[in-house]
Amino acid sequence: MADPIVAQSTPYAVDVEDGKKYAWCSCGKSKTQPFCDGAHKDTDFRPLVTTAEKTETVYFCGCKHTKTAPFCDGSHSKL
Repeated sequence: MADPIVAQSTPYAVDVEDGKKYAWCSCGKSKTQPFCDGAHKDTDFRPLVTTAEKTETVYFCGCKHTKTAPFCDGSHSKL
């Protein structure tokens, strides 16, 4: 599998709502970062769907190299 495109070198701060589903872009090609818009169709990547456990601000990975997908783990600082 090819490496994902680094969409942004920092995380995306997103206010999520309890119980709502979010489809995180794992390929980096989406125009609606950090969320999937279907741009992965010509790749082996697939979005990762997560459901918010509570209403809060979370940090979705922008570099696409996190080990804790879809959330930032600081991997961007090593790229």
